[in-house]
Amino acid sequence: MTTLVIGAGPAGLAAVKSLKEAGLPVQGVEKNSDVGGQWLYGAPPSAVYASTHLISSKGTTAYADFPMPPDWPAYPHQSLVSDYFKSFAKHFDLYSDIEFNREVRSLEPHGEGWRATFNEGPAHDYTSVIIANGHLSDPLMPKIAGTFDGKVMHAKDYKTPDIFDGKRVLVVGMGNTGCDIVVDAIHRAKKVLWSVRGGNHFTPKFLAGKPADEGNHKAKFVIPKWLRSRLHEPVLRFLVGPPERFGLPKPEHRLYDRTPIVNSLVLQHLGQGDVALRKPIGEFRGNKVVFTDGAEDEVDLVLLATGYEITFPFLADLNALSWQHDAKAPRLFLNVFPKDDNGLYVAGLLEGAGVGWPGRALQSDLIAAYIKAKQSNSAAASDFRHRIEAWHARAPEKDRGGHGIFVDFLQYKRDLKREIARLSV
Repeated sequence: MTTLVIGAGPAGLAAVKSLKEAGLPVQGVEKNSDVGGQWLYGAPPSAVYASTHLISSKGTTAYADFPMPPDWPAYPHQSLVSDYFKSFAKHFDLYSDIEFNREVRSLEPHGEGWRATFNEGPAHDYTSVIIANGHLSDPLMPKIAGTFDGKVMHAKDYKTPDIFDGKRVLVVGMGNTGCDIVVDAIHRAKKVLWSVRGGNHFTPKFLAGKPADEGNHKAKFVIPKWLRSRLHEPVLRFLVGPPERFGLPKPEHRLYDRTPIVNSLVLQHLGQGDVALRKPIGEFRGNKVVFTDGAEDEVDLVLLATGYEITFPFLADLNALSWQHDAKAPRLFLNVFPKDDNGLYVAGLLEGAGVGWPGRALQSDLIAAYIKAKQSNSAAASDFRHRIEAWHARAPEKDRGGHGIFVDFLQYKRDLKREIARLSV
């Protein structure tokens, strides 16, 4: 029977392609009108805003077998990225395997597989399901005491900077999105405040005129993550400057334990006094925001760049994905495989700069290799199951971020390749 792939973003497209090339029956469904997932600007689930660019260079981000055009900039605009996915789908003839404007409403165990119901049309049964629905669609909204007379919105709903015209704006959050929006707001707002909680490392986009992330991908062997951090942190502090010199909190984690900030412009604006830093929000009080240090400011617009929740709205029983209630995320071997051999797989659910779309393609190649091994190489499939079960029996790692899905991109891609090779013997 057929494998269902939910979503036609970077991971979903890779999954359809991997199964198709492995000769396995596959059916993709996408609730949007075209491919691209988050990169389909203007689609309801998309968190992409008008000024979005890649934060990893095109050479390290593009699928290994489908490079971006050589005349494109090193960090393409979101409109080019959207075109890239459409070209990818056309080149590998994936459109014929994907049904658009088709949303999965429920996914339930049925017999030895899964039954999916949709927004329209009949339900269908599948032997396995690859879930590639993304994790940047459901905003994480912090609870803030008090009432606010102005407007509060999440970065998910931010698209163009005209909303800042003449306003006193407070941006909350220090991820890459928060930094981008601060820069956008500075050019239009009357006043820009930036509320940050924890620190992070900053990396430049270019070194000596070349994309700064290329060097890490040319390594012939993997230096342990802790040693890479110790070697590279002093270099970055020299090239970019310590974040605390700009008034930002000093990062408490090592460089390669979280996704760094790839934005030098926001530091420049801090140094020029174009934006004022604030502590975390304590409460709202009418047209004022009161911060935890007692400071208060009159504000017209609060924009929350506070991240997203990991959700699978079509799945009633999250335990099927080895759900961790504390981390509010599934615990998956190689970020793909739940504890039980139930025919469910997850693709694209990871954090970690450098994984790019090649890493997502490797995830899909591994899923395809496992499904095929279950059909024709039971010994290899059984050995792989033992490794999954052994991993799940161990305590969770402590250096994988709040949701437990952060990976060290160099080691992660090597781990995926090793498992693919074992299953393909």
